[in-house]
This record gives sequence, structure tokens and C-alpha cells, in this order.
Amino acid sequence: MIHYTMVAIKLSSSQSLFQQEISVLRQWRHPNIITIIGVCSEASALIYEWLPNGNLEDCIVCTNNSPPLSWHNRTQIIGENCCALLFLHSNKPTALVHGDLRPCNILIDANYRSKLCNFGLSNLFLQPGTCPPNLMARLPYMDPEFNTTGELTTLSDVYSLGVIILQLLTGMPPLTLSEKVAEALESDSLHLLIDKSAGDWPYIQAKQLALIGLSCTEMTRKKRPDLLTKVWKVVEPLTRKPLAATWPYLQSATGDSCVPSAFICPISLEIMKDPQMASDGFTYEAEAIRSWFDRGNIRSPMTNLVLPNLTLIPNRVLFSSIHELLGIEETRKDRGNGDFAAGGCGNF
Repeated sequence: MIHYTMVAIKLSSSQSLFQQEISVLRQWRHPNIITIIGVCSEASALIYEWLPNGNLEDCIVCTNNSPPLSWHNRTQIIGENCCALLFLHSNKPTALVHGDLRPCNILIDANYRSKLCNFGLSNLFLQPGTCPPNLMARLPYMDPEFNTTGELTTLSDVYSLGVIILQLLTGMPPLTLSEKVAEALESDSLHLLIDKSAGDWPYIQAKQLALIGLSCTEMTRKKRPDLLTKVWKVVEPLTRKPLAATWPYLQSATGDSCVPSAFICPISLEIMKDPQMASDGFTYEAEAIRSWFDRGNIRSPMTNLVLPNLTLIPNRVLFSSIHELLGIEETRKDRGNGDFAAGGCGNF
């Protein structure tokens, strides 16, 4: 804990890994990439924001009897990871490759939103004669072509994402998972593989994810889909859910509900007062996104892709929902104060 704020400290065993991760995290800020708070060069230590729900691997297997992820959460996590990879891969002049995308490197916050971490290992993979630690745990997520070419590309991340999609869909271990899903699709028995603990996953949506996950895990890179035009095109619509299902509430230490994460602007990280939808399909606080444009930015703050246009459209549904919630919270507080006042009077 630093200044009464919970943090996570990561000690690096390699100076090159340490420098690589600092370079990425300091240069690139994204809602679905872990935020670096500070560093200690002498100890090769990185200080991160603390995410209370651990990593995705723990969530999938329900470590410490944690509740299983709902299918809403799982779909959202898939979309967030796709979005974060788009942001990295669209870097110019050279795309950034994560290179070690797997559930233990995806952290989960209090509202079950995900953030990528551990960006230094792609550099270690490319060093001749170097064997990365925990190689057996990494193998199910590693691009098969890397074993023959020694090259990591953006399509290597696509392969890893495909394995994670299939894991979130089935709740099963990654080894030979793509073969099992392919067999289930062929025999029309996918419903038997879908993780029942996730709730009533709509079958059409589950099948779409199974198909895109399988295409991502093709053995050869040239057969894998493009992340933007193929994967994101399928995944992004699936993340649009009815208001009640889309925005689970944060839980405070006392169990009280807090603000749904969808009410928070991805730029300012504050509750939106005037939500505006940009041409990337994401909603931002009007002042924050206009300030982004005023600084000469023509790329999406979320995907880093060039925006089709700089037009903003008021998100009236979200506006109404935010103000409805704030009104309910205000009423709840007033009632609480009234009860306290009544109780106080009764003591005299």
C-alpha cells in the first residue's frame, strides 16, 4: 500500500524485460492496458494499479471459490482484449506485439473489466538461445509457426486470443481445446461444451464465438483472420447488450452498489455528464473527446485507428440511464440521512 492506495509490485528477473515493459507502459495508455504508477530501477520493480479480482486464469477456474464469470462478463472481456490488441497492433511505424497473451496476463478489476499486462516477454522470446520461463504453461497459447520461424507477429497474438475465446466459452483447459470445439461443431454438440456456470449463454452468440475462436487458432498464419476486419467485426456487436445486462455494478467494501463502469468516460475516468458517441462506436464525455480532437488527434483513444470522421452523436440512452441512476443514488442518500435524523431524535 502506498499513500493508502493498494498497489501491485512486480519484480523483474531480467533488466531487458524490465526496460521493455517500462517502454510500452509509459508510452501507451489504454483503458484495457494495465496502468503503471511508478518504478524502482535499483530493484527492477514495477508498481502497478491494484486489480482486486486477480487474473483471468483464476476467474476461469474459480480460485478461492470465487463466483464464476457470467457470459456477459466473458463476452465483454473478449471484446476488451480484442480492442487492446487493435490498439497495440495499429502502432506506427511498427506494430506492437504482446507475444505472451494468456489468461494469467489478463488482470480483472472490481467490475470484471480486463487489462493486459506483462509486455516484456515478447522481447525475451526473440533472443537466440533463450528459453522463456514456464514454457510448458505458455505452449498452448503460442503461435505454432513461432516454433519454426522464430518470429512473433500480430497474428501470433490473434492465435493466443483465439485460444482464450475458446476457454472463456467452454471453461476447459487450453490443450487440444480447438480440436474439441471443432469436433463439437461438426457433430452439432457445441451446447454440451459451453460452460454452464456462465449462465444461459445465447446459442447463436456462443456459436459465433466458437467459429471466430477456431479461425484464430488456425495452425498457419495466412489462414488466420484479420483482427480488425474479421475478428472485431464479429466480436464488437456481441458486446452490445441491454442496459441491465451490460453494466454490472461495482461493489464497495460494505456491499453497496457503486457506479457502473459503462458510465465512466474512457479518457477522463469520471462519470459522464454529456456522453457523446464518436465514429469509433465508443462513448466519451463530450469535453474529454473534444479536447482529444483539439490536440490534433485523429485516432480513436480506444483502438488507435484513424477515425472515419470527427462527428459526435449524443448518446441519449446512456445520458438518461446515468441521470436515472444518479437520481436513485441521491434519493437513497436522502433516505439514509432521514433515517439517521429520525433515529437521532428518538434518542433525546
